[in-house]
Amino acid sequence: MLPVMSVLLTVCEASIEDAAAIADIYAHYVIESTASFETEAPDAATMAERMRRAEAGNYPWLVTRDDDGRVLGFAHANSYADRAGYLYSCETNVYVRYDSVGQGVGTGLIGALIDACEARGFRQAFAVIAGTEPASVVLHARAGYFPVGTLAAAGWKHGKWLDVFIMQRKLGQGADTLPVAAD
Repeated sequence: MLPVMSVLLTVCEASIEDAAAIADIYAHYVIESTASFETEAPDAATMAERMRRAEAGNYPWLVTRDDDGRVLGFAHANSYADRAGYLYSCETNVYVRYDSVGQGVGTGLIGALIDACEARGFRQAFAVIAGTEPASVVLHARAGYFPVGTLAAAGWKHGKWLDVFIMQRKLGQGADTLPVAAD
């Protein structure tokens, strides 16, 4: 068994200046894995535009850095679906630098992301996870997400069909109360 480094992480809002580091981290997952179903890694400008759109929609983007200021990972939320009825739901994503996996970075990021989503009034969070990513399933389960379904052979990447797991987590009061701006 490998030792796990215990670190105290500071998670903060990402800035546009973080876009290049975020794009670099994400590129690994696009090119080398099936964690993302994108097949071409977005550049820093594209990532910055995604961050701007998220900010306009009140969705958080977070980063954590090491003592030298290097971004170790990022987490963000975005619209789960483009329909008014999903206004209080979001999809959450966490990506950790490939050389920082297993050091608590993902755990720190997902906890902070959940807090940020709750503070923004979201009531349900969904994680859409490739079936080839069991560590992501475990990370989300430890953060209170539970499985709600599997989409069989929903994606195609690296020459194979991939299942997708959907996990869900109540945020704040979830469906126990009406949303603030209920109609």
